[in-house]
Amino acid sequence: MTGGSLGLRTGSYASLHLQLQNGALQNSATSPLVHKPSKTNLSSSRERERVMPLFCRYFGRRRVAMLLLFILALLVFVFGSFAVSRDSSDLKAPYEETTLRDLINHAVPKTEEFKDIITSTHGNLINPPFPHSNRSLISYSFPRHSLPSPHPCRNFALPPPAPANGKRTGARPCPVCYIPVEQAIASMPIAPSMSPVLRNLTYIHDGNPIKTEPHGGSDFGGYPSLRQRNDSFDIKESMTVHCGFVKGSKPGNQSGFDIDEADLVELEEFHEVIVASAIFGNYDVLQQPINISEESKKFVPFYMFVDEETEAYMKNSSLLDSRKRIGLWRIIVVHNVPYADSRRNGKIPKLLLHRLFPNIQYSIWIDGKLQLVVDPFQILERFLWRQNATFAISRHYKRFDVFEEADANKAAGKYDNSSIDEQIGFYVSEGLTPYSLAKLPITSDVPEGCVLIREHIPITNLFTCLWFNEVDRFTSRDQLSFSMVRDKIMSKVNWSLNMFLDCERRNFVIQTYHRELLEHMPPPARAILPRPSLVPDGHTVSKPSVHIVQKSPPVKRNSSKRGRSDKRSTSKRHRKVIAGHREDNSF
Repeated sequence: MTGGSLGLRTGSYASLHLQLQNGALQNSATSPLVHKPSKTNLSSSRERERVMPLFCRYFGRRRVAMLLLFILALLVFVFGSFAVSRDSSDLKAPYEETTLRDLINHAVPKTEEFKDIITSTHGNLINPPFPHSNRSLISYSFPRHSLPSPHPCRNFALPPPAPANGKRTGARPCPVCYIPVEQAIASMPIAPSMSPVLRNLTYIHDGNPIKTEPHGGSDFGGYPSLRQRNDSFDIKESMTVHCGFVKGSKPGNQSGFDIDEADLVELEEFHEVIVASAIFGNYDVLQQPINISEESKKFVPFYMFVDEETEAYMKNSSLLDSRKRIGLWRIIVVHNVPYADSRRNGKIPKLLLHRLFPNIQYSIWIDGKLQLVVDPFQILERFLWRQNATFAISRHYKRFDVFEEADANKAAGKYDNSSIDEQIGFYVSEGLTPYSLAKLPITSDVPEGCVLIREHIPITNLFTCLWFNEVDRFTSRDQLSFSMVRDKIMSKVNWSLNMFLDCERRNFVIQTYHRELLEHMPPPARAILPRPSLVPDGHTVSKPSVHIVQKSPPVKRNSSKRGRSDKRSTSKRHRKVIAGHREDNSF
């Protein structure tokens, strides 16, 4: 065998190119060594020539052609299926399990399968998800964008506080670094957070609750005994606890906090993010959110719970339209409220939002007196996702000790003093001590509870259930029971919450006065321009001076509404910021 033939058989593309230049192919073509076919090859070819005519003669040419086409199609199908399965497995390689959003987008018809996976993920869904409509499965899957790296706010730091002055005292907002809405959406976790220890959470139902102990409680809460209360703090993988709504077939249906069936159907739909609030006893003036992005207007519903008294006021004021909407707010009317105190009724949607919305991932709760001025996705990114937290609440701007908070509540007449003393005394018997630096990294025992930002997973649902049980048993001042419930859970499992600065909270919500104070408050100072004076040439000009006219101060009004005493004060320590124009502090 010549060297040219060896090069042609074993060379690479580069060596083949060299052979073409050197005439190697020509040499190999004219080589005297010619391979002759062997006898074995000749005999096998002759046998194939004999067999094929017999095969075609026996089956027919058409049948043979159809059989060959079928075999070819089968090979193409098998090869295509293998390629598709290989590509899909490559796409899912970074994730160990199917995510919730994958199920929503791709497994709509598989209701039972979806129910099993969701139940194992969230641990507290009894009814199959989306039993009435699959509309939200498609409409609430918003586009995702890429998140820049490193984080745009990595170098942000709070500026030093402004120097105190005599004109403005008390708490004030501070700058907060928000990223654009598109980037905030991109930072949303793909899968739900893992709930430590607790995986499956169910709730007690009792059609005829009976009070067996002298402590407080209600028919709505089910009168849990002290033993049941203590057992609820023993965190296990599967738990059944009191969490309101003990009556009725489901929350909102003959449960003492009744909602129209059409509204219940809407509350059971899937949403990735919602914003919720409540006004009971017509106590607050509804505030419209501002600075809301088009993405949030399309994908984030805003729900406002009201009682019949508040609904009647809205109808008489021509605020409520036929679609039960006021601006961005979808109004949900509650009938047969369980408590005479509007403050307690407001704690139901505030703390038990996961019972009313069983199929949501994230929620932002704001009290009825607050106006939201920052987009919900930016809030969630800043206080949950960026911090890798599942629950966020602001700490009080001034007080961080429960004993100080109790004294402040008694001094301001927020609740009956004897009830506050009874609650604090009970917590002292369980080991409550004044806050000290030994509790670090816990920075405060007193929250400013008008805003709750949370992910709905079993451990956060348990936390708000047990927090509500304390509000139901003792006073409705949830600041007094917050730290006791938090510390008991944190002593059992590796879980913590994000207590951010109160000035950061005041950056994304504006706090207004309650209605009864607004109605008796003097109107804002108005500018009176002087009458124009005539000049000799007939033109008119206005003097530059401006006079400020201030009306007499309001007359104090004694009111026992919402269970408050007549010690209400409008002093500086209770002064709030009136809603109005405000600069955007986003960076």
